[in-house]
Amino acid sequence: MKRPVILAFTLIMVGSMLVAGSAAAEAGSVSRGGRLYDKWWKETGADAPTTDHLLWPTQSTNARSGDDTWRCKECHGWDYLGKDGAYGSGSHFTGFPGVYDAAHSKSVEELAAALKGATNPDHDFSSVLDDAAINDLATFLKEGLVDARQYIDYETKAPTSADVSRGTQLFESVCAACHGADGTVLNFGDEEEPEYLGTLANDNPQETLHKERFGHPASAMPATVDLGWSVQDAVDVLAYAQTLPTGEAPVILPETGGEALSWRYQVPLVTGLVLIAAGLVLLGWQRVRRSAR
Repeated sequence: MKRPVILAFTLIMVGSMLVAGSAAAEAGSVSRGGRLYDKWWKETGADAPTTDHLLWPTQSTNARSGDDTWRCKECHGWDYLGKDGAYGSGSHFTGFPGVYDAAHSKSVEELAAALKGATNPDHDFSSVLDDAAINDLATFLKEGLVDARQYIDYETKAPTSADVSRGTQLFESVCAACHGADGTVLNFGDEEEPEYLGTLANDNPQETLHKERFGHPASAMPATVDLGWSVQDAVDVLAYAQTLPTGEAPVILPETGGEALSWRYQVPLVTGLVLIAAGLVLLGWQRVRRSAR
């Protein structure tokens, strides 16, 4: 097969994957649930809570207050293990259990009911999340959780088994467009204490893995679960991200607020359609050349 034809089929294949991933992201609830778990008011466009969550006073070890106390991850951890995981000590410790075991033993309906206060009326989120959001969050809990201990050494914070070369390729094909080739285009900190992708990957690999898989609330960051990535793909990228600069590179601060949610789906969709069109045009051109001979 000649190179133009191979290129044409490659464009069509990649474009089809992007379109399919975009459709899955639009219809799927697992990735949105993962972002709701992170910071639900950002994802829904609601105002951030100003008071402490009703369950927060039942612990005394985590000194955070206000909207932080409403983040699922603050109680249950980025690894979903709560007191038995990475948040089992340090400033984030609350003593609250994780959600990993419950997610595997309960149905989506039971998890949704728990989010509406069925097991504890103080854990009722129905006043701030509609039924669709609660269902997305419950579906994420049921279908999206992985045991990070299988992929990350909690003492060294390094992946236990990863292909850095593969991670480099995936990063360059997807992540570098926004983060830059060395991960320093987006600064999550400030000019005095910059926090780049490399900083986050080395400091909190569990959070990095979560955001790789489900995206960042109210931003254009793609969820790799919607792109068809496996958990191992995300771990490979995590391993590569840990090789990136952690605070030495020039600072380029991002604009705050994030893009409209629809762009998360529109960008890969439009890109995919353009690639498919380019592939079809190239195939048509090849046929015209052959017929003209």
